[in-house]
Amino acid sequence: MAQLLRVDASMRHAGSHSRVLADRLVDKINKKQSLSVIKRDLSEGVPMVDEAWIAANFTPSEERSSEHHAALATSDALVEELRASDVIVIALPIYNFGVPAAFKAWIDMVTRAKETFEYTATGPQGLLSGKTAYVIMTSGGTALGSPIDFVSPWLKHVLAFVGIENLQIIDASAVLFDEAGVLARAQAQIDELA
Repeated sequence: MAQLLRVDASMRHAGSHSRVLADRLVDKINKKQSLSVIKRDLSEGVPMVDEAWIAANFTPSEERSSEHHAALATSDALVEELRASDVIVIALPIYNFGVPAAFKAWIDMVTRAKETFEYTATGPQGLLSGKTAYVIMTSGGTALGSPIDFVSPWLKHVLAFVGIENLQIIDASAVLFDEAGVLARAQAQIDELA
């Protein structure tokens, strides 16, 4: 059975537009094809890269100690979730012109040389090709594609870097200016995509 990984990056549960829209998208995708769904809620916490993680990550896998394996355990699990998934749904709010800290920590945990990308003679090569990603981007005042949108270009680059190039962004940005209109547009985009 194909697998869908849902990543919720909002620190809010009640009143979270990204979570509500992700519910709609996952439901629509599942109506077209039955998928096994794995949920990763980043509000529950994601470890930050630290010195122990770096030491473990840069130690060849065959030389890693039990301490190294323990330092990489969460990262290994997150990489495996991503590797095993055919479809990825990321519900991503913009906080203060960037991504929530927990989402950046998740990116750091899953962007790993020899695991999700490798360096070749012609440059970096992503190892997660063949996947489809949907990113629901929500924000209060930052409009997608505007001069102050630093998130969507960065995220497109990071996902392509690990090989995820089939990417659809659902625009639910700048809700403070027209909440009903923005949400209706995002819902219509989800209905059309899924």
